[in-house]
Amino acid sequence: MIINKIAEELAVQTSQVSAAVKLLDEGSTVPFIARYRKEATQGLDDTQLRTLQQRLTYLRELEDRRQVILKSIDEQGKLSDELKRNITGADSKTTLEDLYLPFKPRRRTKGQIAIEAGLEGLADTLFANPDQSIDELAAEYVNAEKGVADTKAALEGARFILMERFAEDAALLGKIRNYLVENAHIKSTVANGKAQEAVKYKDYFEHSEKYKNAPSHRALAMFRGRNEGMLNIQLDADPQQDDASAPSHCEHLIASHYNIMHRQRPADDFLTQVVQWAWKIKIALHMETELFSSLRERAEEEAIEVFAKNLNDLLMAAPAGAKTTMGLDPGLRTGVKVAIVDKTGKVVAKNTIFPHAPQNQWDKSLRTLTTICKQHKVELISIGNGTGSRETDKLVGEMLKNNPELGAQKIVVSEAGASVYSASELASNELPDLDVSIRGAVSIARRLQDPLAELVKIEPKAIGVGQYQHDVSQSQLGKSLDRVIEDCVNAVGVDLNTASPALLSYVSGLNKTLANNIVHFRDTNGAFDNRKALMKVERLGPKAFEQAAGFLRIVNGSNPLDASAVHPEAYPVVDKIVDTAAVAVNDLIGNTELLKTLSPDTFTSDAFGLPTVKDILSELDKPGRDPRPEFKTATFKEGVETIKDLTPGMILEGVVSNVANFGAFVDVGVHQDGLVHISALTNKFISDPRDVVKAGDIVKVKVLEVDVPRKRISFTMRLEDTPTSSNQADKSNNSNGAANAKSNGNPRTNGSQRGNPRADKPHKRGGGQSQQQNSAMGNAFADAFAKAKK
Repeated sequence: MIINKIAEELAVQTSQVSAAVKLLDEGSTVPFIARYRKEATQGLDDTQLRTLQQRLTYLRELEDRRQVILKSIDEQGKLSDELKRNITGADSKTTLEDLYLPFKPRRRTKGQIAIEAGLEGLADTLFANPDQSIDELAAEYVNAEKGVADTKAALEGARFILMERFAEDAALLGKIRNYLVENAHIKSTVANGKAQEAVKYKDYFEHSEKYKNAPSHRALAMFRGRNEGMLNIQLDADPQQDDASAPSHCEHLIASHYNIMHRQRPADDFLTQVVQWAWKIKIALHMETELFSSLRERAEEEAIEVFAKNLNDLLMAAPAGAKTTMGLDPGLRTGVKVAIVDKTGKVVAKNTIFPHAPQNQWDKSLRTLTTICKQHKVELISIGNGTGSRETDKLVGEMLKNNPELGAQKIVVSEAGASVYSASELASNELPDLDVSIRGAVSIARRLQDPLAELVKIEPKAIGVGQYQHDVSQSQLGKSLDRVIEDCVNAVGVDLNTASPALLSYVSGLNKTLANNIVHFRDTNGAFDNRKALMKVERLGPKAFEQAAGFLRIVNGSNPLDASAVHPEAYPVVDKIVDTAAVAVNDLIGNTELLKTLSPDTFTSDAFGLPTVKDILSELDKPGRDPRPEFKTATFKEGVETIKDLTPGMILEGVVSNVANFGAFVDVGVHQDGLVHISALTNKFISDPRDVVKAGDIVKVKVLEVDVPRKRISFTMRLEDTPTSSNQADKSNNSNGAANAKSNGNPRTNGSQRGNPRADKPHKRGGGQSQQQNSAMGNAFADAFAKAKK
C-alpha cells in the first residue's frame, strides 16, 4: 500500500519505489543510490529519492499510528466493521486523529459526567424527536442522587452530550475544515496598549487575508508577533459577514449535517442552541488551533525550503581553487587580523596590523602586507565584509596599485559564521596554536579557496542565509540542512588526503566517528595511496566502504581511477574498456576522441547496465569534474563605502547575499544589504525570486531609495526604473512604520526595508504606480527576516 501510494505521488513505477525502499532499508544513502544504483531504481534522481525518503517516513509513521489506534479502540470493545474500514482507509494523520477523537482516553468532560448521570437517553430523544415537550421529558431524568437537581440541569447535561457528539464527528469536522480552509481569513490586531512597542508589526495592526493564501513569511511574522505579545490573531470563519452577531456559516453546516431545522417544534430552540454552542465552544476553538498549527507547519516547511535552497547555492559557490591566499579579518580598534594559507589550506603565516583609527598605522600596514605577499607569493587576498571591511579593502587596493608586480587579486567575502567557527571545538582541534581572532582570518581565506570545504565546519544556522530560522522547528531545520550539505558534498566529491573531519563526516556512508578515524589513520600512516586502504581504518566496514568509496578522491595515488567518481566495484568495467581500446588507463583518461569511438552497449553486463557504463565513460572523459561554476568576483564601486554614500539612481555591482520569497538581498559593500523586491527583479512576472537569482550571484542594481536613519535600502534590477522622489519617500515613511530589526550585532546582515504593507506581493508592471510600489519595499516581513538571518 505504501509503495503504491508513493509511486502514484511520484508518477513512477512501483518497481522503482520498491527497489529504492529496499536499498534505503539496507542502509544505502540517497547520494549513493542516485549515483551508483541507477539500474535498480531505473533512474530515480536525488530529488525524487529525497521526496520518496520523506514520504516513506511519514507513511510508515501513519501506519504505526493506525495500528495503535485500532488496538486502542478494539480493547475498548468499540471497533465496528465500518469504523475499522474508515480507519484503514484514512490517508492522513489529521483524518486518522478525527476518527480516533471520540475514543481517545481523556479527562472526564461535562458530557461524560452527564452520560454517567443517565442523561444520554434524554439527549437521544430530544435529538431524534423534537416534537416532545422538553420540560416534561427532562423531568423524567431529574435525580438528585446523580447530581441532576432539576429539569434545567437535565437539559444542560443533554446539551453537553450532544455538543461533544457533534464536535467528535469526523465527517462533520471534515466538512467544516474544508469550508474554513477555502473561505476563512486569518486576522491580526495589535494587542491592547502595545501600539508603540509593536511598531515593527504595524502592517498587522488591522490585517486580514485569506487563510489558504497566506504566504510563509507573513504567517511567521504574525505568529512571531503573537508569541511576543504584540499581536492578537484569530481565525475569521465568516469574513463576508459584517454583522459579528449573525450566525456563522459553520453553524449552518452543523445543522445541515444532522438535518436540524427550526420548525417551531418544542425542542427546536434547544437543538438550535446546541448547534450554536457546539460551534462556538467546541469546534471553533478546535479548528482554529488545528488550522493555525497546519498553517505554521506549512509556513515552516517553506521557510526551511528557502534556507535549504540558499544554503545549497552558498555551498555550491565557485571555488577560487588551490592558490596561496591571504585572509584579512577587518577590525578598527582591535586591528586587522592577517593569515596566510598555502594551496592546501595550511596556515604558513599570521600577523595583526593596525591601519585604522585610533592607531592609524597606515604606511606601516602597507609595508607589512607587501612584505608578506612577496614572501609567500600570495595570489588571492580574501577580505571579510564586517566592520572596517571597506577601509581594509582600500588599504589592499593601494598596496596592489603600488606593487603591480604582485599580481594578486582582492575579493571581499562574507565572514558570516567565521567567529562561530573560531570559537568552536573543531577550530581548536584544527588550529590549536592559533589565537581565536586569527582563526577567523584563516576561515576567511579558506572559504575563498573552497567555500564548501570550509563552510561545512560551521553550524549552518550561523551562516546567515535563513528566513525566520529561529521560528521554525529546529529538528526539521537541522535535518533539512544536513541533507543539503550531504548532497552538495557528495556532488562535488572529497579529497581523501586533505579533507577535514567535518567535510568527511558528510560523505555518503560516513559519520563523525569514521571521519575522525580516517583523519587519525592519515596522520599516523601518511596519505592514502589508494581507496582499498580505507578498509584498514578502524570501524570502517564493507558497507561504509561501499557507500563512501566513490565519493572519495585520491589525487596522484597508485590507481588513477581513484581520482575519479568511478566506484571501485566498477573497476572491472574499466578493465574491459582498456582491453577493448588497447591502451593504458592513463592514456584512456581524458582521451575524448577515443572514448567517442566506444559503444557503451559493448561493456554492459548483468551487474552493470547501460546507465552505469555511460557514467563511467563520461567520468573517464572528464575525471573528477567539479559541478560548481567558474570563479567570478564582484567589484564594489570606489568611494561607496557606507549607506550615506548611496544616492537614488546610482547603479552598482553587488553580490546576492540572500534570497527570500519576497525578493533578494544584495550586498554592494556598504555594510548593509538592500532589498530587490520580487517585482523589481525582472520585467516579466515571476512567482519565485530563484527563477532569476540565487545566493552568490553577481548582479547590477539601481538604488531606488535610501533611508539612512533606519538603515534601509531599496534596489531594483530593472535598470530603467526611476527612483522614488524624496516627497514620495517621505510620504512612504510617514504612512508605513516597519521596524529596524537588529541582527545580533552585525548591521550588515540586516536586510530590513521600509514599508508598503503589500510590498511582498508581485505588482503589475509598468506605470508610476508600479515604480512607487517598488520603491517602498520591505516592511515587517523583511525586518523579521533580517532579524532571523543571524
